[in-house]
Amino acid sequence: MKVAVFSTSNYDEAFLSKHNTGHEIKFFKVSLSEETMTLAEGFEAICIFVNDVLNQKILDKLKESGLKVVVLRCAGFNNVDVRHATQLGIPVMRVPAYSPEAVAEHAMALILTLNRKTHKAYNRVREGNFSLERLMGINLNQRKVAVIGTGHIGQAFCRILNGFGCHIKAYDPFPNKELQNSGVKYGTLKETLKDADIISLHCPLTADTQHLINAERLSYIKPGAMLINTGRGGLIDTSAIIAALKTGLIGALGLDVYEQESDFFFQDFSESIIQDEQLSQLISFPNVLITGHQGFLTHEAMTEIANVTFNNIDAFNDGLALLNRIEINA
Repeated sequence: MKVAVFSTSNYDEAFLSKHNTGHEIKFFKVSLSEETMTLAEGFEAICIFVNDVLNQKILDKLKESGLKVVVLRCAGFNNVDVRHATQLGIPVMRVPAYSPEAVAEHAMALILTLNRKTHKAYNRVREGNFSLERLMGINLNQRKVAVIGTGHIGQAFCRILNGFGCHIKAYDPFPNKELQNSGVKYGTLKETLKDADIISLHCPLTADTQHLINAERLSYIKPGAMLINTGRGGLIDTSAIIAALKTGLIGALGLDVYEQESDFFFQDFSESIIQDEQLSQLISFPNVLITGHQGFLTHEAMTEIANVTFNNIDAFNDGLALLNRIEINA
């Protein structure tokens, strides 16, 4: 099949080229949007990532030019109008669990870095400053951690927390029995947030989870708690979290995602002025650590993403069952 791949970096091209199962691929570094959708005309399949947009207008246009199938190189699909694609007869497939451990381990890396301030210690030592002032952290052992969302990534994160001896509370509409048997205690969102020393978000972005952490939910939490988000930027109301940082309600914030990340993430702005007041504010806080949506970026995850992506294309091309199709009632 002729496949247009959008939002590609060098690592995408390397892994997708290596694991290609015989398709004609065209890589585009730009994101798919209404401004760039003409690039996808004439392709039977498009392969997109988290910040590509596939709305009704784009789908209608690409359907006219021969689009037959959409494959995502990620698990989340909030950026795709799956219902309209289904109405057009265009299946949308994803990579549901490329490497839960990759994202879960990155969430723990954010926690450890913020807690023990290793990023600050690194910079100090490079300048010959070996002072330990203002580098004190806490023991994670016996601390209360709230895990919001216990799908594949949330489960992997809970297993890591168990190794640190944490007390784990969780919120998910569908409690996991295996986690419950390991000691994880499920409760309502309010119960789970209350008294937690650390809160980590691992749920998908849907209409129900948009701004899951907002001013009201922040009022439930323990003052000084650490908040980690490696899910989707829209899970957090950015304005509310900035206000909470200013008052000390949030003691530390670790983000691998950002509500308006599509304007900045996966690009180099080191020689530019960031034209986003909220992002600039967040970067300026000494107790905030932001990474550019790199939680997925491990060799194992990239290999799995490439393999599953081509398995999805092959299944459609060969008329086989579409195991990773996103099903939404049209």
